[in-house]
Amino acid sequence: MKEKNEFTHFGFQNVEVKEKAAKVSAVFDSVTNGYDLMNDLMSLGTHRLLKEIAINHTKLRPGQAVLDLAGGTGDMALLLTDIVGTEGLVCMCDINKRMLRKGRERLEDRGILSNTEYIQGDGEILPFKDNFFDAVTISFGIRNFTEKDTALASVIKTLKPNGRLVVLEFAKPSNPLIKKIYRSFSSLWPIIGKNLMGDESSYEYLRESIEMHPDQETFLEMLVSTGFEQASYVNLLGGIVAIHTGNKPG
Repeated sequence: MKEKNEFTHFGFQNVEVKEKAAKVSAVFDSVTNGYDLMNDLMSLGTHRLLKEIAINHTKLRPGQAVLDLAGGTGDMALLLTDIVGTEGLVCMCDINKRMLRKGRERLEDRGILSNTEYIQGDGEILPFKDNFFDAVTISFGIRNFTEKDTALASVIKTLKPNGRLVVLEFAKPSNPLIKKIYRSFSSLWPIIGKNLMGDESSYEYLRESIEMHPDQETFLEMLVSTGFEQASYVNLLGGIVAIHTGNKPG
């Protein structure tokens, strides 16, 4: 039996495992109001295109059910509702109440009411039936989980046989020049956060959490170890971002 670590990383800090979820939640409490604006600034607007590409990897069809885990302010959920239609179901789940509320308000402002559900829940202990969803998406959220392998095990349980996981997340560029340019650019995020939002530390954590996230091959191995089949990944923006996919055995 795998022995659980007592400590984990919170950005570059070493903290007790039991403390991390609260610390991450505090970060997202702090950034909620400016989250969408800062996403546009920090990604130069590319996060919208990246999410559309990730949606295409779900292979969802009208009438199916999808879980958007760590759903944030509803970007992915908004796109997913267009695919599954009024006969389908999009469930947005986030551990942070303020982010979830903002996501719900965003979809309701667009008149999307009939095919959506909103659940505040922990991605490592998902409050859903086994074999329920046709797909699960996680967009720029998996790196914030305390125990990623536990979260992946929880996800695979709630997927239907042959159901599909799609993870869009920051990754590790292999090209030294791209890596250097990206690191120089990301070092500006805390400064932008301080000047625009009066919050430097939250954006410093977000930058550090990217550095601490496993590289593409390591995360791929985590998917395989969890039991996902046909696991693979596609690099985007020269490997700054990657889309990992895997299917639950049929």
